[in-house]
Amino acid sequence: MTTLKNDRYLRALLREPVDMTPVWMMRQAGRYLPEYKATRAQAGDFMSLCRNADLACEVTLQPLRRYDLDAAILFSDILTVPDAMGLGLSFGAGEGPKFARTIDSKSAVENLPIPDPEQELQYVMNAVRTIRRELKGDVPLIGFSGSPWTLATYMVEGGSSKAFTKIKKMLYSEPHLLHLLLDKLADAVVLYLNAQIKAGAQAVMIFDTWGGVLGHREYLEFSLRYMQKIVEGLIRENNGRKVPVTLFTKGGGLWLEAIAATGCDAVGLDWTVNLAEAKARIGHKVALQGNMDPSVLYAPPQRIEAEVQQILADFGAGSGHVFNLGHGIHQDVPEISPKVFVDAIHHYSQPYHK
Repeated sequence: MTTLKNDRYLRALLREPVDMTPVWMMRQAGRYLPEYKATRAQAGDFMSLCRNADLACEVTLQPLRRYDLDAAILFSDILTVPDAMGLGLSFGAGEGPKFARTIDSKSAVENLPIPDPEQELQYVMNAVRTIRRELKGDVPLIGFSGSPWTLATYMVEGGSSKAFTKIKKMLYSEPHLLHLLLDKLADAVVLYLNAQIKAGAQAVMIFDTWGGVLGHREYLEFSLRYMQKIVEGLIRENNGRKVPVTLFTKGGGLWLEAIAATGCDAVGLDWTVNLAEAKARIGHKVALQGNMDPSVLYAPPQRIEAEVQQILADFGAGSGHVFNLGHGIHQDVPEISPKVFVDAIHHYSQPYHK
C-alpha cells in the first residue's frame, strides 16, 4: 500500500499532535453533488451502485476532488449486513429502505446466517480495495457498519420507522429474543469490519443511528453492550499502524461516559451536545468527532464561518478533535457551502495547534 500523505485524521483520533483540525463529513459522498446523481443514474439504482466497485470508488472520490477533506469514507450502506443475511433489501424511488422479509420470531432469528464477508459481502471488500488503490495514499479510508441495535430496528420493522413499535414491543415483551438477534448481529459486524480492515480500511466507524430512541437503561443493555462487544473483537492494528474505531450514537449525549468506557478511540457527537462539556466529561479518554448542525450549511458563508469558529473555540487547544457535522449532510445544501465549511476549519484551527 502507498505511504499515507495526510494522516491528520488518524493522528487526531489517537489524540496525537496535528497541524490543524482534520475534517470529513458524514454522507460526504452523496445526493448533494450533481456528479453523484449522474453516477447513480448510470448505475440504475442505489444497490447496483454499491455493488459496482468502480462506481462505488468513483462516488467515494467525488467529494475529495471538490473539497480539501482529510478522509474518505467507503460508499456503501449500513444495511448491507442484513441484506446479506437474506432479508431482501430494496430502495424504492424517493423512498427509504425496505426488507422483503422481517424478523418476527425465534425461528426467524435462529435461521439467520452470519454472512462470510468475502462471499456474500465481497462487493464491499472489492470496493474497499479499489478505493484504497485509487486514493494513492492521499488520505485515509474509513470503513463502517451500522450498530446491532440500529440494524435490528430495520430488520424487525421491515424498513424505516418513526415510532419503532415492533422492535420496542419485542424489547419489552421478548427481550431474550432481541438479545439473540443483537448477539448474532454483533458477531456478523465484527467479521464485516475486520474484513474491511484487512481489505484496506484504515479506521472504522459504527453508526448507531437509532440508539437515542431508547430509554436510559435500555440503551446500555440493548445498544451499547453490543457495540462494546464489537469494539472488543476488532483488529486494532494493521500493517504496523493502529486502526482507530469511532462510535456514534445520534442522541447519545446522555451516555458519553459509558460510550467512552467501551475501549473505542473516539466518540461521535451530534449537535445537541456542547463540545466544551463533552471534552470536560470524556476528552481525557477519547477523541471527539463532530458536531455542527448540518442545517448550518444552508446559511451564508459568514454564518458558516462563525459557527466553525465557535465550535473550534468550544474544543479549545490541542489534538483529539475531528471536525464533522452532527449527522449527515443534507441533499439540497448549496454546492459552495461544504467548501466554505472545510476551508474555514483548516484556516481557523491552526492557532489551536501551535
